[in-house]
Amino acid sequence: MASQEIERLASALARLPGLGPRSARRAVLWLVKHRERALPELVEALAGVRENLSECPQCGNVDTHSPCGICADPRRDPRSLCVVEEVSDLWALDRARLFTGRYHVLGGRLSALEGVRPEDLNITGLLARVEEGGIDEVVLAMNATLEGQTTAHYLAERLEAFPVRVTQLAHGLPVGGELDYLDEGTLAQALRARRPV
Repeated sequence: MASQEIERLASALARLPGLGPRSARRAVLWLVKHRERALPELVEALAGVRENLSECPQCGNVDTHSPCGICADPRRDPRSLCVVEEVSDLWALDRARLFTGRYHVLGGRLSALEGVRPEDLNITGLLARVEEGGIDEVVLAMNATLEGQTTAHYLAERLEAFPVRVTQLAHGLPVGGELDYLDEGTLAQALRARRPV
């Protein structure tokens, strides 16, 4: 039986996405074993984030600077804007280093079942950025779910009023994917998006 403090730490870590109670206990045991080096670094990093974390007023990213590092980067193409559902999607796309424009985080996706309506998302901010001018293309990088595609369709309709090109990420066969292992939705999308060879 661990002390109350250790149990409290394990319980706090278990609430993180991707960590269950067992993984949290393993992480705590590792931290305890390497406490001289790992604990001070972890405490310092958490304190730094807690004191300096803010949401970027331009794109909705989270960073320790305002505006965030992406919005402040002069090498970014201000004419291209990639719209994502969540900050995690922004980070995933930016990690690939394939998109050189700027981003806009909606803060979720439309969902009738969860009661998420357009006014619950940062759509007004997106429309204001596009209306401001200087944007040639809006890339809708929604997840390939029913809610994601509903959100993309809604945004495309709202963006029709502006002189911008609206594009969407391609969906279909993943690289290295085998047809036998793919679900029907992925196969259907791949067939609909087929192109000449």
